[in-house]
Amino acid sequence: MKVSVKKSILETILLNTQPYLEKKDLSQITSHVFISTEDNTLIIKATDHEIGLTYNTKEIKIITAGNATANGKKLLDIIKILKDDEVILETINDYLYIKQNSSKFKLPMLNPNDFPLFPEIDSKPKFDINSKILVQSIKKIAPAIDTNNPKFELNGSLIDIKDGAINLVATDTKRLAIVKIEKETEHNFSLIIPKKAISEIQKLFFDDIEMFYDENTLIASSSNFKFFTKLINGKFPDYQRIIPKTKNFRILLDRRLMIDAIKQISIISNEIKITFKAEKIVFESLNDDNIEAKTEIEFKTGLDDDIFLAVNSRYVLDFLSNIEHDNFTLGFNDSGLPFTLESDNFMTIVMPIMI
Repeated sequence: MKVSVKKSILETILLNTQPYLEKKDLSQITSHVFISTEDNTLIIKATDHEIGLTYNTKEIKIITAGNATANGKKLLDIIKILKDDEVILETINDYLYIKQNSSKFKLPMLNPNDFPLFPEIDSKPKFDINSKILVQSIKKIAPAIDTNNPKFELNGSLIDIKDGAINLVATDTKRLAIVKIEKETEHNFSLIIPKKAISEIQKLFFDDIEMFYDENTLIASSSNFKFFTKLINGKFPDYQRIIPKTKNFRILLDRRLMIDAIKQISIISNEIKITFKAEKIVFESLNDDNIEAKTEIEFKTGLDDDIFLAVNSRYVLDFLSNIEHDNFTLGFNDSGLPFTLESDNFMTIVMPIMI
């Protein structure tokens, strides 16, 4: 193989492939990127077996067709230090040579035939969703995805498609975040996407995409890339059962005022108590270190009796930092019970701290 490609194009592709590489064991083929040529196209692949990315570009000159592998991190490090000019990639005797003007580098290759096969779209079912809406929705629920939970299904996000809507759901058992996207679909189905894949989707999905799935794999395809992730096998909690059916109180609150007050208290303690009085809202720290923080804002709540919520401030701030409007709705039934935070099609249900 011998190809000529612009440094900027190659660097961008290699940057995008870095999260997909095996980094702990550099003897593994999955620590390498797979480079090949096909129909006047340069194709670069990376995978750690769990997620994978194929990038392609036609902005190259193919001198000799073929394929190669090279350590993905080392190859990127080399490309980064080169000048913004054409780069030659050439395979000679199980080595990949990287050349530009008087500079030359050599990296050992592993057998390209050992590189893992990627799943094919074939006749997999398909569903369409606007990539911008998908990324915005995933960003909202991502903070609620659990980490290292022994219940593997909680270490990912649920995509639940039914009854003319796509629900994206995540929970760490202390809160439940849901975005509901109204959309007619042909089939009802659900799948659980791992947290790592959720993170990469937010960086990658900006083109028009098509999404394909089966019980084990999700594939997203655009004109420039093909992404896949293995799915988490398991049964996600019945999130519909956790959503309060009724709420005795609903208060429309100012997003900025709430953020400012909560951030003041969270300097001292992440666990805070918010008391809603008839004419004001009081914010207090909850800790045992004889350190206190307290502030309040004037606000007509319309309540006859005081209601308080004890909560981890991060859960509220995660919600408030991911909404577009200046106001949001707080719904609750009584002190000490789960409460809801709502804005448009985004809802978070929060379990209170018992005090």
